[in-house]
Amino acid sequence: MVQLDGETLSLENLVDIANGSRAQLPGTAASAIDTSRAVVDDILRREEVVYGVNTGFGNFASVVIPSDKLQQLQYNLIRSHSAGVGSALDARTCRALIALRANVLAKGYSGIRLKNVEALVDALNAGFHPFIPEQGSVGASGDLAPLAHLALNLIGEGQAFEGEQLKPAGDVLRALGLEAIDLEAKEGLALINGTQVMAAIGGLSLWDAWSLAKHADLIGALSLESLMGSRRAFDKRIHQVRPHRGQCESADNLWRLLNESEIMDSHRGCGKVQDSYSLRCMPQVHGPTRDTLTHVQSIFEVEINSATDNPMVFAAENELVSGGNFHGQSLALAFDFAAIAVAELANISERRIERLCNPTLSDLPAFLVADGGLHSGFMIAHCTAASLVSENKSLCHPASVDSISTSAAKEDHVSMGTIAARQFRDVTINSRRVLAIELLAAVQGLEFLKPRKPALALQGVVAKVREVVEPWHEDRYMASDIVAAEELIESGCLLELAAEVCGHIN
Repeated sequence: MVQLDGETLSLENLVDIANGSRAQLPGTAASAIDTSRAVVDDILRREEVVYGVNTGFGNFASVVIPSDKLQQLQYNLIRSHSAGVGSALDARTCRALIALRANVLAKGYSGIRLKNVEALVDALNAGFHPFIPEQGSVGASGDLAPLAHLALNLIGEGQAFEGEQLKPAGDVLRALGLEAIDLEAKEGLALINGTQVMAAIGGLSLWDAWSLAKHADLIGALSLESLMGSRRAFDKRIHQVRPHRGQCESADNLWRLLNESEIMDSHRGCGKVQDSYSLRCMPQVHGPTRDTLTHVQSIFEVEINSATDNPMVFAAENELVSGGNFHGQSLALAFDFAAIAVAELANISERRIERLCNPTLSDLPAFLVADGGLHSGFMIAHCTAASLVSENKSLCHPASVDSISTSAAKEDHVSMGTIAARQFRDVTINSRRVLAIELLAAVQGLEFLKPRKPALALQGVVAKVREVVEPWHEDRYMASDIVAAEELIESGCLLELAAEVCGHIN
């Protein structure tokens, strides 16, 4: 049970929730929410004009709304802002999104009623899957359009998912034993101001990126064995004199993964002085990706425990103050940086695939298949990897350097943070597929070095791959092999097998 207290949510907590863990509001959050709402109710009693409570929104901020129209104002806001387009966010991302929104509201700066925050948590725990199109946010004033789609479903309107089918949201809520929420002054605005959509998409991608950083070391070690390289470049003394943390961690992983190798023992003193950069410099390339992900995670975990509403309720002063905490620039820059870093894992992986497939760069048969010509082997698998790497280059154009004026120039600088998060997600998926192709190619290369065996920590990994993908003796349908390798990476089982021999993969 993950506590949504607005202060302590971590990336790991968020992934647990996305994967099905339940969440709850602690008593401290309930108290903060009630105190915040009391300020809004007091403003309404005094009939004080305050943006977001009894005015229009954006460029309509100067329009005062009569008290008998305040509830309609909130419903109008949600309906009109539900203008997203494109593919629907998957169930895991929606679970992360709902948890993030509840966590922000739990801080007690939004003026929403407790029962509506509890309704968010109840929907999460019941497995409610709202229909939220992924396109339409410019990342300020937060993720307005996609968050409005969530709120629309919570009031029982629009469509939501029941399994794989879209059905009326009210029917889906009732089937789960949930009731549609009602909205009072400021509550619609409280549900849609914030950076939680970009955080949900980018956060889950960040978790996956960390897995890829570890797999890059593991799979790179397999490629080095197939290419009969040396582990001398991973000697800790080299890295201690350039002590970037990520570089040192990667070098340590590679050193331990490659210990006790029959293949390496067989070519000691062969006369080869240095390996290519894509092998020798793995720590210097994989390591900076790790350092980047560490930096991005620190920004991310601050953001998901921050108040991102507008206006913000400061209960101690009995005051609402307008500001701009909904602006997604922090996450936009971070996710752009993360996408570039993860793309580099794919870039160097594709270079290793080239070396495995190109007989002028190795002692292996062309395209890793006997009887080449009759059989094409890994020829087009490498092309697929090259295609994915090139696609990543386009996706790594930073979304955060763009802006466009919206809302009649009231919102005249925006972050494009949700686009940055989506690009980061797509780069991560592409990079995982490139690494899957390298995994297949590296293990296939080892077939031609038998009976010599790779390092002890890699033998179980090779055996696991061979449980799901047979050696490539002649041409066959390739795409299913790539999918099977990608699923092994997603599962994390290969890291676990290696760790049983050489210790934890950092």
